[in-house]
Amino acid sequence: MRVITGAARGRRLETLEGEDVRPTTDRIKEAVFSIIQFQTEGRVFLDLFAGSGQMGIEALSRGAKQAIFVDSAKKAADTVRRNLKTTRLEENAKVFQTDFRSFLTVNAAKIDIAFLDPPYRTGLLQQALPAVTGCMNDTGIIIAENPLEEAIEPQYGDFMLDRVYRYGKIKISTFKHKDFLA
Repeated sequence: MRVITGAARGRRLETLEGEDVRPTTDRIKEAVFSIIQFQTEGRVFLDLFAGSGQMGIEALSRGAKQAIFVDSAKKAADTVRRNLKTTRLEENAKVFQTDFRSFLTVNAAKIDIAFLDPPYRTGLLQQALPAVTGCMNDTGIIIAENPLEEAIEPQYGDFMLDRVYRYGKIKISTFKHKDFLA
């Protein structure tokens, strides 16, 4: 796994191992950043359920002002820190080892782009989507990755489903504030 483009282009990232780990594929990562290509620079990016941190690191490499990484596993948080050091992007990053509910309850930062990719078929995505809306800027975008057969609602708080992109057995859903839908 490597950083695709930007300041840390080509740097190899450490991955987590184990049966519970499912890193976002390069194909999906490229698709996500194609969707938000003109929205990343100077923005605050939340990598919820961060794993190795590859999505937030990609955002930083592409000019995000700050990336916030949240994962409940110590192993994951440590991997994110090592990957940030390897890419020399730690200055604009914050890593939190905590569950998503605790983080979203105490977080004061307004988020521009939130990427949610929790373990599949656990109900975590359905719990995290309504919780993350309270941390979002009205002009922000929420991006959810999940399997095609896993249902999500068309609206969470003031954020409504904007588009769904299909990549094999995976879908990427984007949500925007109701006042900023195109």
